Amino acid sequence: MSDASDPRAPSGEPVLSLKGISKHFGAVSALTDINLDVHAGEVVALVGDNGAGKSTLVKVLAGVHQPSSGTITFRGKQVTLSDPATALDLGIATVFQDLALCENLDVVANIFLGRELSPLKLDETAMEVRAWTLLNELAARIPSVRIPIASLSGGQRQTVAIARSLLLEPKLIMLDEPTAALGVAQTAEVLNLIERVRDRGLGVIMISHNMEDVRAVADRIVVLRLGRNNGIFYPDTSNQELVSAITGATENSVSRRAVRRQAQQEQREGGQP
Repeated sequence: MSDASDPRAPSGEPVLSLKGISKHFGAVSALTDINLDVHAGEVVALVGDNGAGKSTLVKVLAGVHQPSSGTITFRGKQVTLSDPATALDLGIATVFQDLALCENLDVVANIFLGRELSPLKLDETAMEVRAWTLLNELAARIPSVRIPIASLSGGQRQTVAIARSLLLEPKLIMLDEPTAALGVAQTAEVLNLIERVRDRGLGVIMISHNMEDVRAVADRIVVLRLGRNNGIFYPDTSNQELVSAITGATENSVSRRAVRRQAQQEQREGGQP
């Protein structure tokens, strides 16, 4: 869902473009006609109430669920994300909220778990060097790559999970509630980390319920409501406007503007005057 009518809207071809994505589970419609564009070097925050469809959309992009209809264009080509391996191979990485880290293993082992450089004979030195390189590029505050995950803070664990996602050099990374349950200092650490990922030229989709965190790093804010698009906004949007879009409050300027923008975009894409 683009917003070409706003001068702040990014220009050029997006790294990811969704058109009319719907997902049904039997008679239940989890997503309906979702449009979404994400550009390289941009953080797009995906926000909405519980049940808005955020997690379902991320799972569609991660290859966990296949859409019932619609098209996904990635790096200029229409793609089918048939499974998580396909999404990873194409360059779409996902860091889910549970992080999926093994607490009894050290940082290096977690970063390379299942992707060891030499499956038959582990190249421990090369893996350690690569792990340190990734973490240094992210300015990570981790004292050693040989300490177990169990000894790390929440922010440090998030850092390891993000470093692991960068191992295959993706073009898009999705972060599911990256600052959930973190303290103030750890949250600041993760938000700085997200900015560094953006500075590497990656497209970033960030799911969050924390509007302060969203405003701190997002270039654009995409609201979902009941599985549908409900507007594109920017960090300077007031809390009242965002809450109105998220909750579906009626007769507010934001909701009307969101509908008007979507109608204008659909006219342009359909070649109508």
